[in-house]
Amino acid sequence: TDEWGIRVERVEIKDIKLPLQMQRSMAAEAEAVREARAKIIASEGEQAASRALKMAAEVINQSPAALQLRYLQTLNIISTEKNSTILFPIPVDILQPLLPTPE
Repeated sequence: TDEWGIRVERVEIKDIKLPLQMQRSMAAEAEAVREARAKIIASEGEQAASRALKMAAEVINQSPAALQLRYLQTLNIISTEKNSTILFPIPVDILQPLLPTPE
């Protein structure tokens, strides 16, 4: 087209008839790309969650009372979601002053 003094910037093709096998191949490739992106997004989410858990563990490690508060909060959430009996262990150290002393 340069010989005629025409410069082509863009060519647009419409209404293409592709063989069925080619359509299936292109669809399979597009699906594989979507699945790969989904896996990447899921792995990034897992990394963010693990970082958040690590930070939470560090906070709880610094304050033992935080662990007890989290435990009570979890029990509160469970009790509001389901009407059920909840058994939770109590350390013997806490009950020691309440137990009778042997003579």
